[in-house]
Amino acid sequence: MKTRATYLALLALAASATPALAHLDPGEHGSFAAGFSHPLFGLDHVLAMVAVGLWAAMLGGRALWAVPAAFVGVMALGFVLSALGLPLPFVEPTILSSVVAIGLLVALAVPVPVGIGMAIVGFFAVFHGHAHGGEIGEAGALGYAAGFAIATAALHAAGLGLGIGFARLFRSDAGTLAMRLAGWLTAVSGIYLIVAG
Repeated sequence: MKTRATYLALLALAASATPALAHLDPGEHGSFAAGFSHPLFGLDHVLAMVAVGLWAAMLGGRALWAVPAAFVGVMALGFVLSALGLPLPFVEPTILSSVVAIGLLVALAVPVPVGIGMAIVGFFAVFHGHAHGGEIGEAGALGYAAGFAIATAALHAAGLGLGIGFARLFRSDAGTLAMRLAGWLTAVSGIYLIVAG
């Protein structure tokens, strides 16, 4: 019981954390550090990335690695599009809608084949990657890209860890209910970000 309460307290603390409002200066901190910090400083990115991990945990099996890997891979493509100067419409609105959409996929426990799950998160990943590229500033492309890719994978891993932890701590239906509640919180947070923005 104490472990369950501790786990819920950590989840509440993580959900209430507010990100810093500025990105690291690559000249002062290095390109990798600037890239690594970039997804961590945007609540929209954090919520979407953790939700991808949660959904992958719900889907299980091959989705545990394939869905997050698809996101990171396609996000890199979005970064390249931005680096090449190719415009992408509706980047910020699509990023915000990804928080709501992926949150709802978790909240509703939507079961899809792994390939469909990869395609869904891949669609949103292009926009997340393009946004990272649009804010590269003076950073070196390779170090910056490696940084945000690793940070994104770490956020996916956090979502996977939460999902697997929920399943183990709250056996059977209660674990799914806890994940679904996290999905609803994510979707509602996304709606708040849309309205507040």
